[in-house]
Amino acid sequence: MNKRPRRPKIEATQSLAAVFGFHAVASLIKHRAKHIAYLWVQQGRDDARMQSLLEDAQAAGVKIEVQPRETLDKEAGGVHQGIIAWVQPRQAGSESDLERLLVEVTKPPLLLVLDGVTDPHNLGACMRSAEAAGANAVIVPKDKSAGLNATVRKVACGATETLPLIQVTNLARTLRSLADYGVWVIGTAGEAEQLIYQANLTQGVALVMGAEGKGMRRLTREVCDELVKLPMAGEVSSLNVSVASGVVLYEAVRQRL
Repeated sequence: MNKRPRRPKIEATQSLAAVFGFHAVASLIKHRAKHIAYLWVQQGRDDARMQSLLEDAQAAGVKIEVQPRETLDKEAGGVHQGIIAWVQPRQAGSESDLERLLVEVTKPPLLLVLDGVTDPHNLGACMRSAEAAGANAVIVPKDKSAGLNATVRKVACGATETLPLIQVTNLARTLRSLADYGVWVIGTAGEAEQLIYQANLTQGVALVMGAEGKGMRRLTREVCDELVKLPMAGEVSSLNVSVASGVVLYEAVRQRL
């Protein structure tokens, strides 16, 4: 790549979402190439990994612009691996999108369900962990929950553009319907008798996390097939929901290796 760096299209990026890092951008090129406006590639990055990614981008018809590292650093906070994709922001999905996903999935699905998480920073962090763990989707209720906004997208570091966020009208009803697809609903609750490590997470599972302090709502708890807890050896009574989500998601990853 010996092209002269172009001036960043600052005005053009205002309505686009920035997705950075090889994994996230490669996934975008594979699944949502037509939604990518263009790629920013760090000037001087011509290693084999970058060349392979750019070949895939060019084959998909994605426009490529070379930019100095400082430009990418400013946009991504310095952690971008030399590549940023500017993409039309993905919108939240619905119950029908969830049904289609569950029909098409070829492995036991892994779903993260957030009941009453209203802080966009927490939602973004949960989506980042879920995407990294290979979850198929994050499910939230339409009411009393954070939705996709600029804060969520920034904190998620690209996960919102590759991982579906499903907003449902009635969370309890949606959780009940998961049984039709062979998905076991496991809720997290401090008073549960069983630890997360004792649950079978190799099957299709929906891991339900409640809001900090309040936990899951009563109706949500009642439709869970099983309740588990995280071991708490210290004085604090609970973990941040994004931290707890990461723990349970990666226990599922560990069991599935």
